[in-house]
Amino acid sequence: MPLPSRPRLVLASTSPYRRDLLARLNIPFETVAPNIDESPVEGETPPQLALRLACAKAQTVQAAYPDALIIGCDQVALVANTLLEKPGHHDLALQQLTLMSGRTVSFHTALCLFNARTARKQTSTALNTVHMRELSAEEIERYLRAEQPYDCAGSARIEGLGITLAARLEGDDPNALIGLPLINLCSMLRNEGIELP
Repeated sequence: MPLPSRPRLVLASTSPYRRDLLARLNIPFETVAPNIDESPVEGETPPQLALRLACAKAQTVQAAYPDALIIGCDQVALVANTLLEKPGHHDLALQQLTLMSGRTVSFHTALCLFNARTARKQTSTALNTVHMRELSAEEIERYLRAEQPYDCAGSARIEGLGITLAARLEGDDPNALIGLPLINLCSMLRNEGIELP
């Protein structure tokens, strides 16, 4: 008797960090750019914003992948009531790390697994907190020149040299801090009949 075929798995993201995290599960998947407006809506909390965007990313590619399990994910970073975007360049990264110095930064990472065939949607939000050390201007400059984390919210790659900037980390899943909550995702995939490991 033939084994049932595994549903197509699609990651609605072009993030190399999310792609590398998902690859750890050793199951085949495709990636696609979701192309959505990521502007916040007035009155949204950071977790609400992250969750809305994660669901929008997953659902916006449904037409192209009508039989797939689609993963949408989004992360919102917050320090001192300021949202931290991907800086894109050195000067904004310098401003962000200066603001983060000696403070606590909250990273809200939302996940949506959308079954395009059944319209079933599973969601979760993971919170990771990073307590930053007091950073000198020289430390910030050395770090930015060494790692150039201009495509990371909060201007630091915690999985890389950015760990030297932190005093302490808190959270249920360190993968969520990098961009994809693998623990929650594994549970959702099992709910859809995907055997892991």
